[in-house]
Amino acid sequence: RHAPRTDDARRAGGVDEGAGADRAMRDSLILLQHEPVLTLGTASTVDNILTPLERLPFDVVRTTRGGEVTYHGPGQLVAYPILDLQQSHTADLHWYLRTLEQVVIGALGDLGVRAGRVDGLTGVWVGERKLCAIGVKVSRWVTMHGLALNVRTDLADFRHIVPCGVRGRAVGSLHELVADVQVAHARDALVAHFAREFGIAAWE
Repeated sequence: RHAPRTDDARRAGGVDEGAGADRAMRDSLILLQHEPVLTLGTASTVDNILTPLERLPFDVVRTTRGGEVTYHGPGQLVAYPILDLQQSHTADLHWYLRTLEQVVIGALGDLGVRAGRVDGLTGVWVGERKLCAIGVKVSRWVTMHGLALNVRTDLADFRHIVPCGVRGRAVGSLHELVADVQVAHARDALVAHFAREFGIAAWE
């Protein structure tokens, strides 16, 4: 696994997909923070970008994950699990998404925050505010992309978009609930719950 750092979304996405093709990298977890960027899923349009593209203060990057537009930036912990679901886990996309959510719910619980799901929507929420977005790709049951947890994220940067294409819902950040939380705290909790939920002792 990698300690949180900042990285370019294009480069990180390439590393993620390249690692997914490398059998030696299976059951790995890449953790990082991106430089400010908007990313689009495979079927996304620019309809959910509210600011004219020429006036955006950062780049827009098309990715191979599912889902709509989202923002990545410093203070947000991004996790790219690379798992062979068929070989070592459960070959079921619904199971995988719900397990990712449970990882985050457990990690937030360790940090003193009660989080949960919203029926019909992917991600992790505290009340009406979404703290964690999830967007994945699965190819031959090998996972790519993953989740983004707002820890000390500047939420003002979300004003440029309708996050994940879900209107009428707000985003939140962990530091609003736990003032002294740092990205490293969230990283350690997240790694522990990834290891627990996916049964990977090497991540503990």
